[in-house]
Amino acid sequence: MSNVMNDLCRDSHPGMKERQLAIGQVLIEALPYIRQFEGKTFVIKYGGAAMIDDVLKNAFAQNVTLLRKVGINVVVVHGGGNAITNTADSMGLHTTFVHGKRVTDRKMIDVVQMTLAGKVNQDIVRLISGHGAKAVGVSGLDARTIQAEPCTEAAHLGLVGEVASVNTEYLDLLCQAKLIPVIAPIGFDNEGNIYNINADDAASGIAIALKAEKLIYVSDVEGVHCGDRILKSVCKSEAADLIEQGIISGGMIPKSLSAYRTLDAGVGKVHLIDGRFVHSLLLEIFTNAGVGTQFVSEKESQ
Repeated sequence: MSNVMNDLCRDSHPGMKERQLAIGQVLIEALPYIRQFEGKTFVIKYGGAAMIDDVLKNAFAQNVTLLRKVGINVVVVHGGGNAITNTADSMGLHTTFVHGKRVTDRKMIDVVQMTLAGKVNQDIVRLISGHGAKAVGVSGLDARTIQAEPCTEAAHLGLVGEVASVNTEYLDLLCQAKLIPVIAPIGFDNEGNIYNINADDAASGIAIALKAEKLIYVSDVEGVHCGDRILKSVCKSEAADLIEQGIISGGMIPKSLSAYRTLDAGVGKVHLIDGRFVHSLLLEIFTNAGVGTQFVSEKESQ
């Protein structure tokens, strides 16, 4: 018997009964959510510290594996901005940002493609597969997964694009085979131009196309703060009031507006969770309290 099981079997162990009860309660609390979401599709945008810290990377891979094992179709869309910058630096290429978006010329798009669709993507695939799931790396270029068009700021940003269409048939086939698509957010247009696509925007476009039950942003943001607490749930009219009051401000404004555009297009819920907290993904999905903020429609918030 393992050391963990030995500990669990010792009634005299200080606090062990309380721990057993707490673990049991969490598992029972998760059951209705597992039943509710079986067969549904979750699109998860993976970024921030959860892509860098080894403990957090392994926790994320475990969480995603568990979601797939209980019957949820999981599609991961990843970032990798730091890795792109590091690769560009090593090649002597200067990186410029405008309004937080990378200026992408012909040389930089080669770096983006090489880095995102190469090492970053395959490292995530390897990690998830190592925990028992069957992950498969997908570039937006594969099977025309992401057809792109120039973004509205293309005159300043170069080859930065937006999602024009998604090959949902291909992604559905992968999910039906119980695979986890891990998507590098690049795409191309009818002229063969390759575009760098913001991972948040790519995840939103893919979630809309797949009619996903949930879009979950795993980042370095805890959620929407109101004073010293994180709001568990925010509807559209509440968000408008919070923006007017200055409670939702700065970079949280475009995140909130993007969330409601995604909801308006048919995605069930949008979640914002802190990937710096181990197992935040499971706690947000399978517990009543959650750990982040969910953006919901007006009707659901009542």
